[in-house]
Amino acid sequence: MTTAPREIEELIELMAKLPGLGPRSARRAVLYLIRKRGILLHPLADAMHAVAATARECITCGNVTTTEVCEICSSQKRAIGEICVVEDVADLWAMERAGMFKGRYHVLGGTLSALDAIGPDDLRIPRLVRRVADEGITEVILALNATIDGQTTAHYIAEELEGRCAVTSLAQGVPVGGELDYLDDGTISAALRARKAL
Repeated sequence: MTTAPREIEELIELMAKLPGLGPRSARRAVLYLIRKRGILLHPLADAMHAVAATARECITCGNVTTTEVCEICSSQKRAIGEICVVEDVADLWAMERAGMFKGRYHVLGGTLSALDAIGPDDLRIPRLVRRVADEGITEVILALNATIDGQTTAHYIAEELEGRCAVTSLAQGVPVGGELDYLDDGTISAALRARKAL
């Protein structure tokens, strides 16, 4: 039985749904936020309200942005002709942290999975194929996680783009079963430099 008021319990339950937080961690986090409400809780609440009101997906690549087209897609400094395909936005951010890739991105929004009934039309694969044609793309770099679903998705995309452009994938440094968001910048940089044709 809890002694916390209903509003605080509701906040704890919501926090416990975040990745990496269970009920105990969420309770500790909420208690900390309450203790620091002047310097942390109120600004956090304001920032969350602003993000909830303005966050959206870039209509071009699927990145998270507060405008219709993200800064990467609208930048004149980014190289044209290359698209780096990633599973989700966290992977895009990981690639950007490495600072090696100067082209544009395409966020799939997941991977193919027969078990979860996720097919190509459930992802942004058809949009990727259109972008390759519309934007005159010469190389697609598949920076997908080295999981079974990631590799299945990579092979599917390679087949779809065969004859349309060069298709490469990240090479050394990305362990089997590894996820880009958990890799250090040096590992991502080495894998990007050593990409290979599929």
